[in-house]
Amino acid sequence: MKIDKLIIGAIAAFSISACGQNDAKPQMNKDEKNMTTEDPFADARSIKAPEIEKRPVEITQHGITRTDNYAWLRDEDWQEVLRDTSALDSDIKAVLDSENEYYAAVTADLEPVRKTLFAEMRGRIKEDDSSVPRKDGDWKYWVKYLDGGEYPIYMRAALDGSGEQVLFDGDKERGDSKFFDIGSITHSPDQKLMAYAVDRLGSEFFTIRVRNMETGDEYDETIESADESGAIWAADSQSFFYVERDDNQRPKRVKLHRLGSDPANDPVIYEEDDDAFFLGVSKSQSGEYIFISSGSQITSESRFIRADATDLTPTLIAARENGVEYYAEHHGDQFFIMTNVDGAVDFKIVTAPVSSPGRDNWTDWLAHNEGSQIVTFTPFKDYLVRVERENALPRIVVSTYGGDSHTVSFDEAAYSLSMSSGFEYDTDEFRFTYESPSTPEQTFDYKMSDRSRTLVKTQNVPSGHDASLYVVERITAKGEGGAEVPVTVLRLKTTPMDGSAPALLYGYGSYGYAMPSGFSTTVLPLVDRGAVYAIAHIRGGADKGRQWYLDGKLAKKKNTFSDFAAAGDALIDAGFTAKKKIVIYGGSAGGLLVGATVNLRPDLFGGVIAAVPFVDVINTISDGDLPLTPPEWEEWGNPITSAEEYGWIAEYSPYDNIKNTDYPPIMATGGLTDYRVTYWEPAKWIARLRDEATGGPFVMRMNMGAGHGGSAARFERLEETAHLYAFALKIWGYENVEPVKHK
Repeated sequence: MKIDKLIIGAIAAFSISACGQNDAKPQMNKDEKNMTTEDPFADARSIKAPEIEKRPVEITQHGITRTDNYAWLRDEDWQEVLRDTSALDSDIKAVLDSENEYYAAVTADLEPVRKTLFAEMRGRIKEDDSSVPRKDGDWKYWVKYLDGGEYPIYMRAALDGSGEQVLFDGDKERGDSKFFDIGSITHSPDQKLMAYAVDRLGSEFFTIRVRNMETGDEYDETIESADESGAIWAADSQSFFYVERDDNQRPKRVKLHRLGSDPANDPVIYEEDDDAFFLGVSKSQSGEYIFISSGSQITSESRFIRADATDLTPTLIAARENGVEYYAEHHGDQFFIMTNVDGAVDFKIVTAPVSSPGRDNWTDWLAHNEGSQIVTFTPFKDYLVRVERENALPRIVVSTYGGDSHTVSFDEAAYSLSMSSGFEYDTDEFRFTYESPSTPEQTFDYKMSDRSRTLVKTQNVPSGHDASLYVVERITAKGEGGAEVPVTVLRLKTTPMDGSAPALLYGYGSYGYAMPSGFSTTVLPLVDRGAVYAIAHIRGGADKGRQWYLDGKLAKKKNTFSDFAAAGDALIDAGFTAKKKIVIYGGSAGGLLVGATVNLRPDLFGGVIAAVPFVDVINTISDGDLPLTPPEWEEWGNPITSAEEYGWIAEYSPYDNIKNTDYPPIMATGGLTDYRVTYWEPAKWIARLRDEATGGPFVMRMNMGAGHGGSAARFERLEETAHLYAFALKIWGYENVEPVKHK
């Protein structure tokens, strides 16, 4: 079964240095000139910005014509660039290089600040850390890091104490690759073999290989163009299922590979013909079934195969029905299915016989509870555990199959909670993690029979951590139509509430993704310098249930942006900060959020950080050849076929709605091998901002050797974060503010 990447994330979570006196305050350096500089970028304005050639292209849709001066920045052979960055058109490369040079020049004075931030963030990590081992039969598995190590080392040991084995050393496996990401590591049911999936380009084309865990020998075959999920082992431990991506990066085919055979001859088990549906493959917690799932943004469909089957023809559970989602798991002679059928907006759980799982045989097991969304669930032999979310707070509920249930509860005003199901099915325990903006992650083993929880690990903070120095609060912003938008706030107790503090406001607000209120040490260098950190739980996410998501998509998408602006107003009204002192930050669809919101209220904010931002919305969603576009029509609308839906998007698309007025400083990032938000989106946006807006400056930092998530190495990723937050400090004039002093 899969070694969950969440385990790695738990180890890599960055610790915080915050112990000592409760009256500690940020201190000014003797050099205070930046605190009083009216324009922090005054010197930078003398630096000539790149002049990007305009090659106008007229695009007409539904009788409306728009001119795109920078459409040429999209390489005609962009698919080839995903696999080979040297294939990038020389003119385009010259533009990206010039943007990187301009960014370096404008922010050259921030190099000492970036080094300081990086040192602080790295100093909060316990570098030689390990996860808590997970038992699987006679073995236990875990990951660890070494001092200075960028990547995890996957480990196992026999329960009889016969010694540890290094299964996969990420630092050694990287070799000389400029980019390296580990998608998954999965061990076979007989625990003799290991399959690993890695990406060496950043374009998320993963390569699968197989290794004998007992001898270390590698099998000859290599599987290319696989999905991040890697190998899902069949019961025989000699074959596995995987998802193959097509040339447009769409996960289209589930294949079976038998060890020792040529991957070119791997049979296709299921192929998805509809470009709006992407495939996934998984194994039931019981280990008895393989599920093949096919889903769009609002519709899903599942098939199953016994893990020990010789007949590999998948059986359909229920045919896809527009707007109906369902996700199956296995227990005994039944499938347990989480679904929104029959108007269950926040989902319910039904059962169906394995022998006849069609819709006609679905029986309600857990009724729909409006406003309380079922996020996920796991069936064990004697218990079913589910995670729910209500009013932007999660909870874990444990039930017997007879219907008795109890809740694992917590008391803080805002927190994050996640459950890990582990490798075993016949068990009385599961593991969960708990954290809040001021509380480092705690890992608990929970015994379902007696409801006892055992703390097995607390995130180690080498320099110490005193949570009492901080305040975590929840305030409510008033959105359009009277919507009550939760905003989570973290600050020092000593940060004044008179509007004098700057703020970093973070949000996402798309795809029904709820923003967790977790422990993020990367923002703490800002908080420890007196800044306020806020998370806006806006519509478009599912923070307050599925309806919260539905009220921020398609025709209602503008609610997402007005909610975010309302969160900024609420911070000001409550005295946390003031106008022009808020830097807004978002990535990917969160980049769309900050891009659209600054167009909406350019006078409100002091700065914008847009990481790999989805800003060229009308062009991207009008291009059905791009990898993610067909599934996106259910999220944003289809501007190709519908004039009305074209109008929705055209009204807020950041690239198309820049105003001829003063904008705050804006920093965008991009990744050359990013297939999710292609590199040309931030490049075009920054170029057009310089054309049509005043103010700024407008800068872009393009990673020429990575994709959507930037570097996958833990310290390299910290360096990237240091660039973002140094930019925020410069906007605030806080480059010379020192963090609180701690014992």
